[in-house]
Amino acid sequence: MRKGLIVDDAAVMRMRLRDILSSKYSIAGEAENGRQAIELYRAYKPDFVTMDISMAEMNGMEALKGLIAEFPEAKIVMVSAVGQKAQVFEALSHGAKDFIIKPFEPERVLLAIERLFEG
Repeated sequence: MRKGLIVDDAAVMRMRLRDILSSKYSIAGEAENGRQAIELYRAYKPDFVTMDISMAEMNGMEALKGLIAEFPEAKIVMVSAVGQKAQVFEALSHGAKDFIIKPFEPERVLLAIERLFEG
């Protein structure tokens, strides 16, 4: 079973993503900022990451760049609020594979993850 890492500063969002993803994937860990995300990625080598853009301490964009620099094969799906279009495009240009917009539909979340492993 593929394993994921959930990164979001809001506990309720991590819980929501865990509820959606745990039907098909195991959750290796959860982080509340980019620094924790990088540490947990190194520890668990998850198959995918859901990465919130806006977080304190180290935001999702900084964490994305750090992870891709160290692990070019990392499969990262950005999680953004409505109105963060510019950041989403920047994230995609820095190696993110897809994005989902809050509030998210379970089907869209699962589709984004499934697409990471097609082909």
